[in-house]
Amino acid sequence: MENTLSLMKQCQTYQEDTMMSLKVSYKEHERLIVDDLRVNIVSYLRECETSTVNTTHEHMQYPISEMREEIKYLLADFEKSTIKEKKEELNLKQAPLKVVRNSCIRLHYELFHLHVAIPKVLGKPELSFIASKNCLENIQQSDIFIKENLPNDVFTVKGKSVHNVKMPSESGTCQITAVCALPNGQVLVADSKNNKVKLLNQQYQVVSHWDVTPSPEAMCLITPSEVAVAVIKNASNTHGVHFITVIQSEHVLGRKLQLKHSCLGIAHHQGDLFIASGTALFKYTLNGKLVCKLYENKSAYKTGKNHGGFILITFVLCTGVF
Repeated sequence: MENTLSLMKQCQTYQEDTMMSLKVSYKEHERLIVDDLRVNIVSYLRECETSTVNTTHEHMQYPISEMREEIKYLLADFEKSTIKEKKEELNLKQAPLKVVRNSCIRLHYELFHLHVAIPKVLGKPELSFIASKNCLENIQQSDIFIKENLPNDVFTVKGKSVHNVKMPSESGTCQITAVCALPNGQVLVADSKNNKVKLLNQQYQVVSHWDVTPSPEAMCLITPSEVAVAVIKNASNTHGVHFITVIQSEHVLGRKLQLKHSCLGIAHHQGDLFIASGTALFKYTLNGKLVCKLYENKSAYKTGKNHGGFILITFVLCTGVF
């Protein structure tokens, strides 16, 4: 029974973490959409002012002011409507998670009270029989519920296929160091050999690409359309993270973070970046502020990437399971 209670608590934590992750992702996605719109509008206004300032500045000043106010109004209305739509979409996705979370709480409560009650009715055959029967039924029900709602760590390979992502302009072979699947079925791959990030369609054909310098080493999803690419170049000791947004098979280069250490691995969890340097694991905000160094082992190289300490710490941080 204690094992079932523990698993039920894990299931509840998993649902709550998933809801929080969705909330953070949608909030960041909303901010990026609005920020991009702001930048485009400001650029447009500056172009208008620059093109007219030398000839018809006095005549155009009032219309431009009117245009500025109108765009500000449209921007505010867009921001309001976008946020409303995103909140509705978020609530829709969180609804089934909340149902499962509430069921976890209910089943855990019922099972825990039976666990406490059984010792109290020992020596009372009838009550002990009823309590034991109810307890067995609850355990069976809880076990079925856990199997359906708590993902296990066993993966089964159902099949594999080989695809060529080499482009005609590339002379050497490709070296894929990272893969990131987008919600729409498209796939991003990091080719460190050719210093490119390539966008593949659902048939795994290259439909777009962009150069990434220094070499892309790792990649993770930030929002449904934005990825963070960890880059490294030993020669110039340049390391950092590039943010790329994909919109309808086109890419928009976003902000760049410069770091003082190597970036061999990267993961995003609830608004924070976890970056592995090869000997250490760091936690950063999305703005590039170092929160803390979580782990370090300088006894050998790559002790902080996909090895015991890194896996254990990442698992604890992302699941809360100790």
